[in-house]
Formats: sequence, C-alpha cells, structure tokens
Amino acid sequence: MSETSPRPHDAQALLSEEHQGSPTVQPAQPTHTRKLYLESYGCQMNFSDSEIVASIMDEAGYATTRNEEEADLILLNTCAIRDNAEQRVHKRLTQFKRAKRSRPDLVVGVLGCMAERLRESLLEQQKLVDLVVGPDAYRDLPNLVEQVHGGQKAVNVLLSREETYAEISPVRLDANGVTAFISIMRGCDNMCSFCVVPFTRGRERSRDPQSIVREAQQLFEQGYREVTLLGQNVDSYKWNIDNKGQIKNPDEPVVRFAELLELVAGVHPDLRVRFSTSHPKDMTDDVLHAMARHENICKYIHLPVQSGNSDVLKRMNRGYTREWYLDRIAAIRRIMPDCAISTDIIAGFCGETEAEHGDTLSLMREVRYDMAYMFKYSERPRTLAERKFEDDVSEEDKGRRLREIIDLQGGHSQERAEGMVGRTYRVLIEGVSKKSDEELFGRNTQNSIVVFPKGAHKAGEYVNVHVTERVAVTLRGTVVENG
Repeated sequence: MSETSPRPHDAQALLSEEHQGSPTVQPAQPTHTRKLYLESYGCQMNFSDSEIVASIMDEAGYATTRNEEEADLILLNTCAIRDNAEQRVHKRLTQFKRAKRSRPDLVVGVLGCMAERLRESLLEQQKLVDLVVGPDAYRDLPNLVEQVHGGQKAVNVLLSREETYAEISPVRLDANGVTAFISIMRGCDNMCSFCVVPFTRGRERSRDPQSIVREAQQLFEQGYREVTLLGQNVDSYKWNIDNKGQIKNPDEPVVRFAELLELVAGVHPDLRVRFSTSHPKDMTDDVLHAMARHENICKYIHLPVQSGNSDVLKRMNRGYTREWYLDRIAAIRRIMPDCAISTDIIAGFCGETEAEHGDTLSLMREVRYDMAYMFKYSERPRTLAERKFEDDVSEEDKGRRLREIIDLQGGHSQERAEGMVGRTYRVLIEGVSKKSDEELFGRNTQNSIVVFPKGAHKAGEYVNVHVTERVAVTLRGTVVENG
C-alpha cells in the first residue's frame, strides 16, 4: 500500500485534497540544446522520480526549464491515488494539446501512476499525448522520445522486479540546497483494498544500502543538511533477505530499515534524517530505538491509520486492528516521548457506518495527532474495493464526516503547537520566510515550521530558537545562543 504522503515542506498544512501539480525544475544548462518542462503531482515519490527523469534526460541533452512555452518536451509525472488528481492532469493535457497547434514539434508525455491504466485513453481515444511511460521504464525515455520524432506513438509501461535506479544521480529540482529526497525502495507488496499503487508501481524491491549511504554522503558534501528517505512503505525495507526471511547471500550483511536508518545517520551528526511513509504493521520497536539513539534522526513519524474502526480496517485490508495501531502509538510515546506523529485518514470508505466513523473520531481524540492528511474515499479502478465492495456512503455523508475530521484535527494541531511555546528547539534553516525578507524559517526535529528574525544567519545553518508564540500551527521565536 502506498500512502499519500506530503513533501516535508508541506508538513504543517491541514489538507483535505492531494497536492496541486507544481513545476519541478532547475536552471537550464547552456550546453544543452533542447529543453524539458516537468510537472509533478501527488506524493513525495513522484517528485523524487522526476529528479531521476531529469537526470536521464540531462544525459540525453535536455536541460530543464521553468517556462513551458520554451520547452521541446513536456512531461507530466502523474498520480492515480484519487480521481481529483487525474482530472487536474486531464485539464493540463488539454491545454498542452491546444499549444501543439502552434508548436507541432512539441512532444507531450505522461509518466507515473496514470500511465499504465490510462495509456489507451490518453494515446488513442483522446489523443492528448505522444508518449506514455510507467515508473519502471524511465531509462527508456530518450529512445521513446526519438520514436515520437520518427512519427510514432511511444509506450513503455512494463513493471520490473529489479529496477531501483540505484546508480542514477538525481538532478535536484527546485533545490533549496538544504533538504533532499533519497528513494530507498520502490513498489508495494501490501494490497490495501482502496489502493491502486501495487498495480501501477509493482512489487517491493529495495536499493543496495551502500548506494543509499553514498548518496547521503554526496548530498552532505554538497552542502545539504537533511535527507528524507522515501518509499511506499519504508519500514518494510530489507536488503539481502527474501520475503520468507531467508538470507540471500551469506557473505553479505542483512540490512533492515532500523539498520539502514543508523547507517545514514552515521554519515555525519549534522545530517538530519527523516523518512516517509511507514506502515503501522511494520513499525517495529527496533526502528523506534534506532531513532531514539541518534539525535540527528528526526523525532517525527507519519503513521497512516486510515480508520479508527477494526472492521473498516479489515475491509481496507490494512493488516492491523485499532488495538494494534494504538499499541504502536503507545510504543512511540514510551520510547520517544517528544516524537511528533501525523497520519492519513479516509472518510466514508465502503460500508462505513456512523458508529464506525465515530470510532475514527475517538481514536483521533486518544492519539491527538500533530497533523493529518484527510480525504474522502475515492473509488479507484482495478482495486479490491472496486471489485468487492459497494461505494455506498453518500457524497453528502462523506463530505460531512470529512469536515468533522478536519475540524477535530485542526484543534489538535493547534493544541500540539501551543505545547511547544516556551520551549527551545534546534532548527535547521531552510530559507527566507514567505511573508518577510527579514525573517527566516526552518523546522525542528518534530517537523514544525519555526519563523524567526534573520539576523546574520542563513539557510543550511542550525540555530537554537526559543519559541515565543504560535500563529495557527506555525511557531515564532527568537534565536538564542545556548539551547
């Protein structure tokens, strides 16, 4: 199962819809003669994949650009988790189709999770794109683009059991020079009944841990001070061990997620480590103890619950009960009392009763999340839920239940932020505040946004900030010399 997880920069927002598409770019290189415009939708994995695509196309002579009007190649990296995201992509493709009337040499393509499912519709029925490429076929992009220039439509949506793009050095798009993503695994072996990702991204496979550590080391040497380890389900990461628990190569070490965290944390004490997303059934105490042992592993866990009712969780095929989930929350609180916890919640899943919805609200009151991503259930083609269950909760009830969830979480988020006022945190500066050039912003280990006067400080530095107030869920404070 792939959770719809935010980019770290958006972590304090209370969202009821998935991310808007946003261009992901870097300045064009003068030695390149062709230009690529990339637009990414959905989860962090898509944004990370776009950096891999940019690297592959950079080798093929394409520099990325912020201006879609000067692009020779436009690629949309898509999300299929919810219908709303697909509708936005269709709207953009229609705009690009109109642009091709005056720019007949323009090549437009769709990448990612929409590619396999909608390839026939996009290519043949609606004629919106020239090429369709799935998440495991990005190495083939230069060849596919040349096929289009040769007058053909181009498709490669084959899934792989081996592809991890481990040796490709991503082009850091929209880089702030401080934070970066590292993809540690691809695919998903969980078959949550509402999720299409196992069909669009294939089976789980993990990257060689040494390639991950090398990438983290290179980023630190380039001045980055925080990495986020990405995967559809990071805590199921495993290297040199098969799904039955058997060691593949006795001459190599076994590395699970807890060991990987410690390896990356060992790159340098000043390199912060975050990760997303975790599945509750795989969140072991070993991971929590590894986090507790290292100050530079951030004390923040995104642990999607989806529902607070065990019967709904069973219909969702989540692999845990309400009681199991709450035990994991208790373990986090016991091992790391100051750890922030966020979640995903779906309102109005198939067959959800008012009492079952009430169980979600009661679980929220018990956990009191720092932040949540909250959605109405959106039936997706090919999922188990589509085949097995009726989408029988009315849109009116879905909307009302979602509003109740959002309202409750809003209070909890402000309550959690209020509890940080009067405390001092080590903050990694990420940049200039959007509201004032005289202020900087960064995040503490709990992933809370902190704003403070600029002074002589700059992005990439660590400072101790004493929090004096909160505005909604944003913290404000002043730099102090000693924490």
